[in-house]
Amino acid sequence: MNAESSNNLYKMLDEIIEADTEGLLDEEEKPQPITATARLEQAFIEICEFYRDYGRGPSSETRDVRERKLGARLDGFRSDDAKAEAVAHLDEFDLLSPTDAPTDINEAIDSDDLDLLDSDDPGIFDLSSLPKVKRNPDDVAVRMKAEDFENFEHLFKNKHAELAAGEAVIVPFRGLSTIKPSRFFILGGVMLFVAGIGDVEYKHVGGENRRKQRLRVIFENGTESDMYKTSLAIRMGEKNGRAIIPASHLIETPKLDDNDVATGHIYVLKSLSKDPEIKGLKNLYKIGFSAGTVAQRIANAKHDPTFLMAPVEIIADYTVCNIRPAALERLIHRVFADARLDLTQTNYDRSQHNPSEWFTVPLSVIDQAIKMINSGDITDYIYDKNSQQLIWTGNETAAL
Repeated sequence: MNAESSNNLYKMLDEIIEADTEGLLDEEEKPQPITATARLEQAFIEICEFYRDYGRGPSSETRDVRERKLGARLDGFRSDDAKAEAVAHLDEFDLLSPTDAPTDINEAIDSDDLDLLDSDDPGIFDLSSLPKVKRNPDDVAVRMKAEDFENFEHLFKNKHAELAAGEAVIVPFRGLSTIKPSRFFILGGVMLFVAGIGDVEYKHVGGENRRKQRLRVIFENGTESDMYKTSLAIRMGEKNGRAIIPASHLIETPKLDDNDVATGHIYVLKSLSKDPEIKGLKNLYKIGFSAGTVAQRIANAKHDPTFLMAPVEIIADYTVCNIRPAALERLIHRVFADARLDLTQTNYDRSQHNPSEWFTVPLSVIDQAIKMINSGDITDYIYDKNSQQLIWTGNETAAL
């Protein structure tokens, strides 16, 4: 392009630009991003506009959705110093000042925008429609000072001495049936002694008569209570209570000599499943055998249908000597065959399993059976699920 042509082009462009009176050729301005401060200012301006329209600030407790939204926004400004400072220059109606709490009942009534306290309508103060509940003072157990605590104080000292000497041990609470006279428990960190148990009463609860028994419970801090047996059991469960039992009631790990061979562990597990069908079963325990540690055996419990696809709690772990694992499992299954859990468990892959080591048997009976396994006496006994006891099946001469 020569110089003359170039000059003609520039002249033409200048004429076009001068003729653009509508600004069609103006460069479009890019919108500026909205800052956080600008958003806060716009939000507060909407609150001020509400004040101009109604002569008051919006309430966050009204039934009107729009006002309630603005009221909640205003509460947010008042409770956040940084936000309030950012919009203080717009607060022409002094909306950011916190509202004073009413100093008396008259001010509360005057400020009741929703008429909840309307004197013509008893509203929240009207109790006439509520049922009158009569509480029997006999149903309420209250702790009081044990006037004859000196008769029990030495028992607590003796129990502490037994614990220190290893003659007594602390174990998990094992249920309502273990609450009996002369037994010690720990509830909320305080040792207690069941000094006595009353006659059976029947209370009408939930449409049925329920068996109740009052206890006399002496606490180590010098107080006592006449709570029901079931109430104590419930509190023991809620507060992770513990029982104190003679050490001789536990199965001790055998002392191995040169001729003994440790073959593994008998373990007793409790399911922590949240499945109502499983959770509702009383005295449900898994009795199994492991060649390795029990902790290793249960590591994957929540993914294993053998453990009902849920975490488990180790209730007992006993070392076993000189017993073949297969023979031991057959023996346990034979003894508690009538109490075996009948349940089909579905795995993640939709395959079905029938766990065979879960039984509904009281823990005390399981302890007894394991003792008999160690001694060899178990071969003469079977479990009767009706009486929940081990029944001897051998001859009378052997039993004597």
